[in-house]
Amino acid sequence: MVLISVITVNKNNAAGLEKTISSVTNQSFSGFEFIVIDGNSSDTSKEIITLYKGKINYWVSEPDAGIYQAMNKGIAAAKGKFLLFLNSGDTLLDAHVLSKVSEELNDTDIVTGDLVIREKNGNCKIEVSPDAPDVYHMMFSSIWHPAAFIQKKLFNKIGYYREDFKIAGDYDFFVKAIVKHKRTFKHLPIPIALF
Repeated sequence: MVLISVITVNKNNAAGLEKTISSVTNQSFSGFEFIVIDGNSSDTSKEIITLYKGKINYWVSEPDAGIYQAMNKGIAAAKGKFLLFLNSGDTLLDAHVLSKVSEELNDTDIVTGDLVIREKNGNCKIEVSPDAPDVYHMMFSSIWHPAAFIQKKLFNKIGYYREDFKIAGDYDFFVKAIVKHKRTFKHLPIPIALF
């Protein structure tokens, strides 16, 4: 069985998509599949996907109702035990991220690392994931999905992302998982992605 499914959703961000694809396909770890869900882009995104199609396990380019429907399509297509959502423009921090994280994946429902955020002025800051998120944490912050490895079976238990949300569908999912359902969580002190 595939251990990790990396899911990238994209719409009209060809340059960002190519950066994301490059960071995923250059990983030293081989126990993953790569899924790209494109929202029928009108720029050169489809050409970028075609250029890399030999390294993409599954892709589709078709209209969708927004980011969360696209992410849900990725969940449905995924064969991995753990899912990582790395949207177009985001990149894995180095070529060994998946290898390092794979050694820590077990039966924990959500395993997170840290996220590096590049601000508009070019400065970078690190968002450190909590060791034990609770209601208080979720009131003032969230879990960063480009740094979160989520067991696929968790989506089957508590539901996929709400497609009626334009934003915060991932926040809603993490609140349900952590606060309502008390699913297991583990923080790794490893920077995962550049957002």
